[in-house]
Amino acid sequence: MAESAKSPQTELPHRAFGWAATDTSGTLSPFHFTRRENGVDDVTVQILFCGVCHSDLHTVKNDWGFTTYPVVPGHEIVGVVTKVGNNVKYFKAGDKVGVGVIVESCKECECCQQDLENYCPRPVYTYNSPYYDGTRTQGGYSNIVVVNQRYVLRFPDNLPLDAGAPLLCAGITVYSPMKYYGMTEPGKHLGVAGLGGLGHVAVKIGKAFGLKVTVISGSPNKEAEAVDTLGADSFVLSSDPAKMKAAMGTMDYIIDTISAVHSLSPLLGLLKLNGKLVTVGLPNKPLEVPIFQIAAGRKLVGGSNFGGIKETQEMLDFCGKHNITANIELIKMDQINTAMERLGKGDVKYRFVIDVANSFSSL
Repeated sequence: MAESAKSPQTELPHRAFGWAATDTSGTLSPFHFTRRENGVDDVTVQILFCGVCHSDLHTVKNDWGFTTYPVVPGHEIVGVVTKVGNNVKYFKAGDKVGVGVIVESCKECECCQQDLENYCPRPVYTYNSPYYDGTRTQGGYSNIVVVNQRYVLRFPDNLPLDAGAPLLCAGITVYSPMKYYGMTEPGKHLGVAGLGGLGHVAVKIGKAFGLKVTVISGSPNKEAEAVDTLGADSFVLSSDPAKMKAAMGTMDYIIDTISAVHSLSPLLGLLKLNGKLVTVGLPNKPLEVPIFQIAAGRKLVGGSNFGGIKETQEMLDFCGKHNITANIELIKMDQINTAMERLGKGDVKYRFVIDVANSFSSL
């Protein structure tokens, strides 16, 4: 931690408890720290559940090279409001709320003015990010969080809090590009590459938009899951050349959720003329872009990260209307290291969620 930064353990007034990683092993252990006091524009949230995102795993192991230890991960936070500041108008104690990937931005740039805080040049992420007061943010693997009201989301009453928590990252990460790139026209054909935490939510949202949805995966055992469990219309085994050839030129759009390094060429071959391939997975090495294929089919390769606060609220309301949640495995906090190991191996269907309230109930 930089010498100029305040210590989150000693200089903030609100005691908190969570689990943190302290080195590149990524092993998490109990960690006492502090949060800032609830200001006039702030909302204090008692955290009930927190999803485990693949980016949490990358961060605790410093795979992306910018982790500052100790770090408390977690940006798929759902809980109950316990306190609000005097300027807070839209939230009150007892409200069910969510906190996603971002907790502050400059509020002045062109992106912020367009409700695209996620593209702000000075964002403050929910964890592992320098805050404007000189401290560093810590995430949702903890009992409480204090957040500016602008970045708090109202959670739909009809959705279960545990299975709804992953929507705060996985849901918006697939919803936002589908809306921006026009991948919502009923009857069109959407391919979902990869059937993990992001992919399985993309299937559900795609079906809610009225799309024909095909899952593209190299794992043959995922066909029954895709079609029978998640409601996809069809399945293409990407490791079978004959199946891939049969599907060539059949899809209008593809959401690529694969986080490992992979070739884009086979996916581009599945697209029709003017097809769109949008990547939302974050491999730790650059992908090659096959320009000839793109030019020959007037195809588009795009990217997207999560969405702004306004769009994230829109996504939550959409999921509430269509009863969309994640398929989860609920764990206690002391199971997190085993869960991280399994996540690294792809051994989860399809998102771990930490039962934070019951993990810390004795504290």
